[in-house]
Amino acid sequence: MFPKKGVRFDFWSFVSLLSLVVFGLFLIIPVGQMVVYAFQNADGGFTVENFIKFFSRPYYVRSMTNSIVVVLSATLLVIAIGVPLAYITSTFQIKGRRLMDILIIISMLSPPFLGAYSWILMLGRNGAITTFLRDSMGIRIPSIYGFGGILLVFVLKLYPYIYMYTKGALKKVDASLGEAAESLGYHGIRKVLNVSLPLVMPTILAGATIVFLRAFADYGTPRLIGEGYNTLPVIIYQEWVSETGTNAYFASAVALIMMVIAALVFLAQKWISSRRSTTMSMLNPPKPKQLRGLPNVLAHVYVYLIVLLSTLPQIYIIIISFRNTKGLMWADGYGFGNYVTTFTRSLSSIINTFQYAIIAILIIVVLGTLFAYLTVRKKNLVSRFLDVFIMFPYVIPGTIFGLILLMTFNRPPLILSGTAAIIIVSYVIRRMPYTVRSSAAILRQISPSIDEASASLGYGAMSTFFNVTMPVMAAGILSGAILSWITIINELSSTLMLYTGKTQTMTVTIFQEISRGGYGTAAALSTILTVTMIVSLLLFFKLTNSEDIDL
Repeated sequence: MFPKKGVRFDFWSFVSLLSLVVFGLFLIIPVGQMVVYAFQNADGGFTVENFIKFFSRPYYVRSMTNSIVVVLSATLLVIAIGVPLAYITSTFQIKGRRLMDILIIISMLSPPFLGAYSWILMLGRNGAITTFLRDSMGIRIPSIYGFGGILLVFVLKLYPYIYMYTKGALKKVDASLGEAAESLGYHGIRKVLNVSLPLVMPTILAGATIVFLRAFADYGTPRLIGEGYNTLPVIIYQEWVSETGTNAYFASAVALIMMVIAALVFLAQKWISSRRSTTMSMLNPPKPKQLRGLPNVLAHVYVYLIVLLSTLPQIYIIIISFRNTKGLMWADGYGFGNYVTTFTRSLSSIINTFQYAIIAILIIVVLGTLFAYLTVRKKNLVSRFLDVFIMFPYVIPGTIFGLILLMTFNRPPLILSGTAAIIIVSYVIRRMPYTVRSSAAILRQISPSIDEASASLGYGAMSTFFNVTMPVMAAGILSGAILSWITIINELSSTLMLYTGKTQTMTVTIFQEISRGGYGTAAALSTILTVTMIVSLLLFFKLTNSEDIDL
């Protein structure tokens, strides 16, 4: 109970305790509450009926199968698109490569449900492209709804993860390895399959895992474009807001099943990667080569086509945001009417979005940087637990995290449901890993001697960290903070579970407007989000003098 003799409770002991309180209160206890609920009935008794109900009814089993099939299909297609794209742009000279990278990042960081919304406007039953092809050429295209639509949105939204991870790994492959392979008779595709791919396979698997988890957790896309192709996040939301009353116990059981599947995928990737990990030097970094003739044309067409398809939803939304509307219907001409309506009717959601995001980012920067220091510099039992806690949100879908926060904090001693605080807590816990990872990465490059020098001059641990260490870590902190900021303002899944009329954010308003057919207002709000994201990215590139975002 008491500290051992000679053990001093210092600043970092306080930070260690703070980390346990933060993650214990807002992560471990809520997850534990969900597990308890999953094995309870309405009378509070222990039961496995929730799981029997799930696995005995075809409707629920089919939803689980739907989730796994569409997510696995998307992951495989994403790899098939993203890996060749990364190889082409890192190995050969592509005109406008920097612009392509920025457009790919923009398409990656915008919410998937906005892509679903845009594709419905273009390829839906009365979409612009559908109508044009039907009326002008008599061509009837397949339905965008259901499995195909979900797959389209997932692939074009998530391939950038594979692209960014693989490209980063390929940049670290020593060029002499390729030269050695060529001297042994490996050329072209044989060299790629037998040398390059095996070296970066752990990185590809890491990216594929992120793709799987992101798609598996997505609620907005299957909800908007699925039309009966239900997935597990949709089932959880329906059970929570059921017309016959909330079934928190069954929703918790479904959530636990989702978490187990996500955790198994995450652990499998970690195990496989650990067995295939390689160490590469950068003594002879690869340099892009100039292609000639038809291969050069095909490479450029492939890159430009993929980038165009993935950014087309954002471009189209920006264009139609200026199209006039009459009620819920489109009207002739263009103007600023949608923006006037938006700032008149939805100003509170815009203010809420930026207010909550700013508060969350300030907390994330301070706590994330402190926790990163603990995991890198203060190796002990607490820091090892902290490392696990920080990664845990990766395997908790947003819908589930919102659900478990509501179940935990809707009664004394701490009632947060219905307040802005519970939304901010969700943002902090779910998005802190970005800042922790980027801060930890740059901290590993900083010699501990600067801390020792500061201590030798009489500065305490807290003063040394905030006045010496933290300023040196600025680039890594900024990188993670901007990525956290962008993902926060685009967050839908957890917010949809937590918001009230007074705490509604832009993404929730967009989702509601789409659901009721208010496409003009939804387009205007979506454009505001997109512009904010682009400005944030340009600020990041300007302040860090970097061409890439470290994922």
